[in-house]
Amino acid sequence: MKAALLQITSSDDPAANARVAGALVARAASAGAGFVLTPEVTNCVSTSRSHQTEVLRPEAEDVTLATLREAAAKHGVWVLAGSLALRSEPPETRFANRSILIDPEGEISARYDKAHMFDVQVSEQETYRESAGFAPGDRAVTAETPFGTLGLSICYDLRFPYLYRRLAQAGATILTVPSAFSTATGPLHWEPLLRARAIETGSYVLAPAQVGIHAATRGKPRKTHGHTLAVSPWGEVLLDAGTEPGVHLVEIDPDAAQEARAKVPSLSHDREVSGP
Repeated sequence: MKAALLQITSSDDPAANARVAGALVARAASAGAGFVLTPEVTNCVSTSRSHQTEVLRPEAEDVTLATLREAAAKHGVWVLAGSLALRSEPPETRFANRSILIDPEGEISARYDKAHMFDVQVSEQETYRESAGFAPGDRAVTAETPFGTLGLSICYDLRFPYLYRRLAQAGATILTVPSAFSTATGPLHWEPLLRARAIETGSYVLAPAQVGIHAATRGKPRKTHGHTLAVSPWGEVLLDAGTEPGVHLVEIDPDAAQEARAKVPSLSHDREVSGP
């Protein structure tokens, strides 16, 4: 099965981002992809809460989701909207950072809300308080597809290995990590963390990423690391997209995860230990 990982430089304009995402899904499908993945916050990259309040919509009204559902149905492909920034259902006033899997009929197959909020100060110039604007999810999610069971996650989740172990032990053989990774942490942390999650679980890791400097009509522009990555269940880097936006293809072997797990069956070797 051929997967297409989209590397995008989304702006803070949801309508423009929807057009870009839809066009890239069409390109991926024409190249033979059966599964297309977009990065985190495909619909809107913004550091301005006031701008987000003005332009973000509930799931049912989001223009990027509608575009991706139409594209999935038109081209007969599975699409992972890596994540969309969405208005939550009342009484929650914060937004949701939601990954949405769309089947080849354009129907929503699974939803996952990012569990771990990016509340960090990575440098004197870069401070993030994601929890101030976004509500964390509280449920791990797997989804069945013809090419394997997916385990859904988003960006900062990557630093919490227990989530991926739980997903793999629940049957996931492909872990998705759509991201908008910081340029302060990306050079040293991005690839090692992704390879570690693949090796620990014997799973494919597919990580489509935002890249570059993101145009902003309000607030400070963001810059993201890029380097969309695909890692095999044995820990080999199959794809590194560098900093080039576009469609990046990788072949997925549905049997590879089981082969890796047969060699190192660590998912079945858990033990309870006491202390400290």
